[in-house]
Amino acid sequence: MKRFNTTAVCIPSKHYMVDLSERVLEIKRMVDAGEYFTINRARQYGKTTTIKALQAFLQSDYVVLSLSFEGLSRANFSKEQSFVKAFCRLFKKNPKLYKSIPDNVRDQFDDYLLRREDKAEMDELFLTLGEWCMTSEKPIVLIVDEVDSATNNQVFLDFLAQLRDRYIARDTDDVPTFQSVILAGVTDVRHLKSKIRDEDQHRVNSPWNIAADFDIDMSLSEAGIQGMLDEYEADHHTGMDTGEIARRIREFTNGYPFLVSRICQLIDERVSKAFGDLSDAWTRRGMDEAIKLLLEEDNTLFQSVTGKLSNYPELKASIRSILMEGTRLTWNPDQEDIVQMQMYGLIRNDRNTVRVSNRIFETRLYNLFLSDEELRANVFSREGGLAKSVFVQDGTLNMRLVLEKFIETYVQVFGPLQERFKEKDGRELFLLYLKPIINGTGNYYIEAQTRDQTRTDVIVDYLGQQYIVELKIWRGERYNAEGERQIGDYLDYWNLTTGYMLSFNFNKKKDQGVRLVHVGDKTLYEGTV
Repeated sequence: MKRFNTTAVCIPSKHYMVDLSERVLEIKRMVDAGEYFTINRARQYGKTTTIKALQAFLQSDYVVLSLSFEGLSRANFSKEQSFVKAFCRLFKKNPKLYKSIPDNVRDQFDDYLLRREDKAEMDELFLTLGEWCMTSEKPIVLIVDEVDSATNNQVFLDFLAQLRDRYIARDTDDVPTFQSVILAGVTDVRHLKSKIRDEDQHRVNSPWNIAADFDIDMSLSEAGIQGMLDEYEADHHTGMDTGEIARRIREFTNGYPFLVSRICQLIDERVSKAFGDLSDAWTRRGMDEAIKLLLEEDNTLFQSVTGKLSNYPELKASIRSILMEGTRLTWNPDQEDIVQMQMYGLIRNDRNTVRVSNRIFETRLYNLFLSDEELRANVFSREGGLAKSVFVQDGTLNMRLVLEKFIETYVQVFGPLQERFKEKDGRELFLLYLKPIINGTGNYYIEAQTRDQTRTDVIVDYLGQQYIVELKIWRGERYNAEGERQIGDYLDYWNLTTGYMLSFNFNKKKDQGVRLVHVGDKTLYEGTV
């Protein structure tokens, strides 16, 4: 029986996975055109799985040399002779591949391995590879995965330069070389620079400036996720609505492959046990439980994300500004922070505006940034935790009471609202108060399309129920009426009839507390601080 997989390569015969045939076909078109390119995506974004699928797809038309630099050490890149030997050993480590190499080429590889280290040189290696390309019955495609371990080394830059020079000479001088070269990793090799001459400190050149743009979307589509779930459903007969589950998974993950697979894996392996059977697990409530479990994990993907933020404090400040302050950053590919954030999978380009990649990352980062605030407002956040049992009645979260107690606690702890108060401060304090109430049972996230300096929608999932809370600064009755209309439209989207609003009002004469308002067929509880 197949399983969901979140480690190493996904294998179609063993694992439930999204059909990659359309993506692989798009990549093959680039190979057929003789292009050299880089597949650079964030960690656990399906690069290796895609490469393995591509390798199998190309076999009928090409000789495919699929290597990985993952096992190479720093010493292997210390000088070109060491690299040549290490490169030849990569072939020898794969007996099936090594046996398929023509005898004359294999003999030369063996010769390089047996020579003294200072006698095996880069240009000799490429002459041998050129001979292989010239005599091969099929064009040869070189695929190198995990190039990140090599990118800080001059020898690797020299390797790229050799590939580039032969690519250019292929068309100008009919020099035999690879049909296509594909380099895969997190780092975009096109950004690497090397000196033209050792003594030239200022003139630099990219050794990979011949690379074609790789614009193929490697996120998993809603239709692709549904196809995977349909296959699972055919095996297990849970009765799930595969279209609805796929839509929600896509909404939370934006198609990030690891997150898609991990949510499905958690539902299948852990939520099903907690709920008693698969039918109950593959529901909206079961998915909410899986997301809660995912957000509590200390998995390698989250470690990578937080590690990058620790290494790049300016990058962390930029993301914090986007999330906590509603800052709108224009997409600028020349800005180093933006380039770094995109490369590590933290952000995406949303209509020329910087957005955090997906709701899972948003919530995880909100929790990270809110933890920085908890010491400052620990008394306030503790009040929410102490009153947790009061807010849950018969398994239902009483959000109206949460608003009432939040307002009471705010006044007790902080006193009257001050003019210096900003909308982001209200958001942080409300989330600090809310977190201990729903912790261990529910989730929250911020609706990205409404996050700005004027209003914020917080969506709370609690035991299969959704609660929409709009937070805003009071700017008069007209603005408030517009907010009521907007939240009504949003409730329609979620098929809900009850919503919540929380306004921070600086007026001295105001009705503080929570009131019930009817807007059309919708019921709103409007709280005022």
